[in-house]
Amino acid sequence: MKNKKKIKIIIDTLDFIYPNPISSLYYINEFTLLLAILLTSRSKEEKVNELTKHFFKKIKNPQDIIQLTINEIKNSIKNIGLYNKKSSNIYNLSNILINKYHGIIPNNILELESLPGIGHKSASVFLFHRSKIPVFPVDTHIHRMMFRWKLSNGKNVKQTEKDAKRIFLKKKWKKLHLQIIFYGKKYSPSRKWNPKKDIIYQKLVNNHLL
Repeated sequence: MKNKKKIKIIIDTLDFIYPNPISSLYYINEFTLLLAILLTSRSKEEKVNELTKHFFKKIKNPQDIIQLTINEIKNSIKNIGLYNKKSSNIYNLSNILINKYHGIIPNNILELESLPGIGHKSASVFLFHRSKIPVFPVDTHIHRMMFRWKLSNGKNVKQTEKDAKRIFLKKKWKKLHLQIIFYGKKYSPSRKWNPKKDIIYQKLVNNHLL
């Protein structure tokens, strides 16, 4: 009963603040979506969006990428973190898509995870945007919020993902993924967190649910 009340407070508050959450990640097709997700690894989405609005004017498919050298890719994305590694991953990923998948991005999470630069979270985020396959990608914000709400032990992201999928109804996963990220960024940041300004945290404390 206690957990049900906690979950209701969380969902009701998120639905009130973010009734229709929309991803702000910029992309123009499935291939550019995959690249955008790869580029956001350890980089802020806002910074990546600034870069991709220019980069995606000349890059729209794997064939466009392999016409470039790794150094040319590097020069195009050098304003974000880990650009050296990301440049190689983008080039190698494009080659694999052409040679193994005929330019079509696979819809299987294990095949996606096998691509250079695409880990479990990135593969889940891609499927989140692309398909109707139910996924609940967990990033640092969701990981932090699940721990603060005492819905997960914070051991690791994989455990948090399992807990989130167990706790929340599958039909709510897609919406909650964005809602929790937006909420965590604005109201419950990792640094300079003020519990008094954290609306959900305060509600849970006041209801003796933490």
